[in-house]
Amino acid sequence: MSKILTFFLTASLIIVFFAAPVSAKKKRILVFSKTAGFHHSSIKAGVAAIQKLGLTNKFEVDTTIDAKKFTPQNLKKYAAIIFLNTTGDVLNDEQQTAFEKYIKSGGGYVGVHAATDTEFDWPWYGKLAGAWFVNHPKVQVATLNVVNRNTISTKHLPENWIKKDEWYNFKDINKDIKVLITIDENSYQGGKNAPQHPMSWYHDFDGGRSFVTAMGHVEESYSDPLFLQHLLGGIQYAMGIKKME
Repeated sequence: MSKILTFFLTASLIIVFFAAPVSAKKKRILVFSKTAGFHHSSIKAGVAAIQKLGLTNKFEVDTTIDAKKFTPQNLKKYAAIIFLNTTGDVLNDEQQTAFEKYIKSGGGYVGVHAATDTEFDWPWYGKLAGAWFVNHPKVQVATLNVVNRNTISTKHLPENWIKKDEWYNFKDINKDIKVLITIDENSYQGGKNAPQHPMSWYHDFDGGRSFVTAMGHVEESYSDPLFLQHLLGGIQYAMGIKKME
């Protein structure tokens, strides 16, 4: 009888030993912050903030400025890729192809601020991101209108959110994006996208998921609980672990 009991106890321990790592395995994201143009000083604060979001929300965060990480095999590891204040031409043709395949296979993309100031010669990326950066006025306080408060990225926000940042003007805005937040051009100087000037949006695109917030220029954003919860909702949607609405 004791031998039988010992056998079952041993078998149970073996099952737990091998099953636990699988059940406890966390999803992983990649924060990509390579710059081939303007380099934002807030990138360091942004990386640290996203790492903290990962710790408190049970997902792993890898970070890189190395475009060589964009291979089909490596990208398979990630539930979402965050372009954190990337600028200019950051991926070569082969790396672009790998990223396209990743999205088409159900991957997620998060674009933060200058992600729309990236890869202007890559039309597919422009459609994924949802718009191209044109220019911006000086950093200043403005009023944001949260036009959709029924999402995991916006339900915590006030209807009118007063915030300081660098407010982008856009071109080639993808008509299929679902706008979450717009900016009131009467509340600051330099806006050029009236009557509807988007500042955050999302859309399912080409088999994957895309979330963009045009905020994130100033370092203060990465210690602002409202902005961080907004960003977290977008990350969770892009990862495919929560529905946006």
